[in-house]
This record gives sequence, C-alpha cells and structure tokens, in this order.
Amino acid sequence: MSDYLPPLTALRAFDAAARHMSFAKAAAELHVTPAALSFQIKSLEEHLGRPLFHRLNRAVELTEAGRTLAPGTAEGFAALQAAWRAVRRRENDTSLTVTAGPALTAKWLAPRLYEFARAHPEIDLKFSATLRNMDLERDDVDVAIRFGNSADEGLYSVPVRKEWLTPVMTPELAEQFDTPESLRHAPLIHDDSISFLTPPCDWPAWFRAMGVDFTPTHGAHFSNADHAIDAAVAGVGVALGRRAMILKDLTEGRLVAPFKVALETQGRFRFLCLPGAEKKPQIAAFRDWFLTEIEKTAHISDEFEIIPIKEVSTS
Repeated sequence: MSDYLPPLTALRAFDAAARHMSFAKAAAELHVTPAALSFQIKSLEEHLGRPLFHRLNRAVELTEAGRTLAPGTAEGFAALQAAWRAVRRRENDTSLTVTAGPALTAKWLAPRLYEFARAHPEIDLKFSATLRNMDLERDDVDVAIRFGNSADEGLYSVPVRKEWLTPVMTPELAEQFDTPESLRHAPLIHDDSISFLTPPCDWPAWFRAMGVDFTPTHGAHFSNADHAIDAAVAGVGVALGRRAMILKDLTEGRLVAPFKVALETQGRFRFLCLPGAEKKPQIAAFRDWFLTEIEKTAHISDEFEIIPIKEVSTS
C-alpha cells in the first residue's frame, strides 16, 4: 500500500459520502452522477487496498477503515476551505464582514450603519450578530467587535472607552421612583449578559455606590442586554443600562437616567482583526468610522459622576 496521497477528487467523493451516508446525496452535492462518485470511491478503495463502505441494499455503512479515514478527510477539507476563504479575503478590497454581539448590533451599530454605507458605497458590508467566539483566521470574518477585558493575544486590537452603567426607566416610572432609596420598591431589570465581569457590576454594586443598604432579590433577568433595555422602554421596570445600549433611547426620550451616578465596569469594547489586516482599505475605513462614532457621544459621560467598580467592590 503506497503512502502517496490518492487524488483529491477521490478523497472529496469519500468525504461527501461519509457525511451523507448516501452515494446519491453525495453525488448531488458534488454535481456528479452517482456512477461517477461510485467510481471515485472504488478507485480510492483500490488505492488503499481495502473497502471503505459496506454496500447494503438501500444504504451504505462505513467500514472500520472508513471510520478511521472520515474524521481526517473532513478536517482536511475544512482547513482547505478556511485557507481558501482567508486568501480570498486578503485579496478582496471591496467586501467586509463584521461580527458583533446581538445587543450592540441592535442598539448601537444598526442605527448608525447607514452613515458608513453612505460614505463608502464601494464596500459590500455584511454583519454577523453573534456572541460566538469567531476564529478570524479560519471563519469568514474580517473584523470582530467584542466586549470584555480579554488580552486579545495575537490580534490587532483597538480598545475603546470603558463601559459604565446607570439606572434607566421611562419618564413615567421616573416620576414614581425619584430617589435611589425608592428603587428598593421598584421592579428591577437585571442584565445577565455582563455577569462574567469581575468585579460584578450589578444592582447590589450600584446601591452600594449610592450608600443604600439593599441587595435585590426580585426582578426580571435577561440574558441579552438589548432585551433588558427593550423591557425598560416598554415600562416593565428599571434597568441598569450600559452606555452603548441606552444612548439612542436616552437621546430620543424613550428612557431617562434620573440619577447622575454611573458605575464604570472593567470591560470595554475592542475592535479586532488579524495583524496587518488593519491596513486594508475597507478595514481601516470601518475602524476609523467606528472610533469616530464612539467619540461623537463621548460627551454623554460628562453628565455623570462615574465611579470605578473597584471602589465599591466587596472582593
């Protein structure tokens, strides 16, 4: 049995058949006839010197040799596809794929993107709103905007201002709960999407900052920040809202922030891409726009007394 690799077309046929466990479905995926696919797999088996599939009446099953080969071929073709996408992205100066969390996309990015699109009509912009950790080397993504306090080793990283939080509510609720102490009796909304931050930046911490001895045991909990803010806009209760998530609703009057005290978290948003990719025209343009948009609303922070979370942490 030779150590030389068989033709990639034969390996590709095997990979498709192993994934579908069907020669017909594999042939359809590869746009060949079932007979042509069967011929490729037969040539691969002859190259190996043993069968890769048990041919049954209306189905196929992997042999022991097939089960051994299948994971490696799948991983190999996935790596080839990732490398091909990566080199195409490096050669492409007109498309840009950005990933950001669903909350930032909904509350901050989406309302502003028309300005970027108007300024750069030559760039084909795509968005992936997800919290999944994306591999910028392998996934079809050029830029990631992420929140937290990670080190971002091996990436080009531009950190922006630290996020702060303050209570926000509808104007109607603000008339009922006009002092920090009164919030002990308010329906509180909890944003669990930042529960990973250390020290915790939550309602107990904000009450400590205000000198109020109170640890909430009630209230609605949301796993997404934008859902928590939407609940506050609907009048469900009072949310401890992050700056980036509340700006639009504050400026348009749907929410108010009556207590001008905010907690500064240890987390911040970062603009991330592969080292060297920041020099590509479309990535540089998006970075510059992103940072400029953040600075446009930086003055909002001047309205608040901002207390670093470490000053009120119990740990």
